Amino acid sequence: MTAPTPPESTPADSSPAARPWYASALLAVAAVTLLLLAAWGYARLRSPYPYYGTSYPAGTAARPFSGTDQRGQPFTFTPGAGADAGQVTAVFFGFTHCPNICPLSLTYLNRVRGALTPEQQARFQIVLVSVDPDRDTPERLNEYVSFFGKGSTGVRIPEPALAAVARDYGVGYQKADVKGPDDYQINHTTATYLISASGDLVLVWDYTQLTDVRRVQADLEHVLEAS
Repeated sequence: MTAPTPPESTPADSSPAARPWYASALLAVAAVTLLLLAAWGYARLRSPYPYYGTSYPAGTAARPFSGTDQRGQPFTFTPGAGADAGQVTAVFFGFTHCPNICPLSLTYLNRVRGALTPEQQARFQIVLVSVDPDRDTPERLNEYVSFFGKGSTGVRIPEPALAAVARDYGVGYQKADVKGPDDYQINHTTATYLISASGDLVLVWDYTQLTDVRRVQADLEHVLEAS
């Protein structure tokens, strides 16, 4: 008689134990921390100084442009050379019929300029490039920039040269809400570009950042000192 076969033992469940919730939470926190550190490190590689504005990679050259200034005189911007050698320049693209963004930008840029020492002011210039050459005559530009303070230059560049300059700076603009040949608005990029005395694009501020005059001033003073 054959002896009965003993029942096979059931192997223990070899699946891993469920991870405690707090372990998953710690791993998630660690992953987010690493991501933030990587982003911070990349920003520091682009610029060791912690700018308030968004910095460009070192050595990004600003492009020159020419037009007519608010006095009706020929105007040429040559970053880091000629009359612009030694000058730190804030370039802003806008138009005189702008209802809010442009006047706010020029207001705060001039407040920043007013907070500088006389020596620093002498090395800092603000340039408004009009994206509305059809309506922004030199006379109108003169009235407009003069209202916001000294040290600002309004520049009119006719088409198609204006489109080429805008592309060089990554600026977009387009007529909107058109009711007639002289009744329209223009949607446009709201950035201000800061260019060093050596002619490099250092950083860009959005118009919403310009209201923090102290932090914008700190960025500008660092560029003035480093130039």
